Amino acid sequence: MLIAFNKPFDVLSQFTPEPGCAAKTLADFIAVPGVYAAGRLDRDSEGLLLLTDEGRLQARLANPTFKQPKTYLAQVEGIVTEAALAALARGVRLKDGLTRPALAQAVPEPDWLWPRTPPIRTRAHIPVSWLQLTLTEGKNRQVRRMTAAVGLPTLRLIRVRIGGYTLDDLAPGQWRTIPREESRLSAE
Repeated sequence: MLIAFNKPFDVLSQFTPEPGCAAKTLADFIAVPGVYAAGRLDRDSEGLLLLTDEGRLQARLANPTFKQPKTYLAQVEGIVTEAALAALARGVRLKDGLTRPALAQAVPEPDWLWPRTPPIRTRAHIPVSWLQLTLTEGKNRQVRRMTAAVGLPTLRLIRVRIGGYTLDDLAPGQWRTIPREESRLSAE
């Protein structure tokens, strides 16, 4: 079984709550026994999270060895420049090493985007832009650290694609089962 879930902001990518943490978990949205997240999304990130009950498929989707491309939309503080895009495309030096090159492009704010609760902070004198980034690795908080390293701190982060799977029209908190024949293609 493979499930696509649109993880809302402030939800943990696990079924068990953390002691002393008031954040919701996957159990607040998905009541399907035996499925586990194939990868993670930070509590303050939104978007596509895949869950499965098949170990091989989970490894294929989550393990960086398989280099499944993951595509994100990032609302960033500042104006995206050609120099910033070039740096992201080459790979960015972070404290834990050089990132793999990313596909990076400036994009307009998506017209399908849902409002975030709570809303993103805005400062009248600092412009915001949107980036689309595709990565083939998964370092901790990588997109946020990469955009900050090129002078564009991330304000909002939404994953829209993992390999061939997309968020499509799922609203935050909604999920759908992906037909078995489609999930088998990614496991091979």
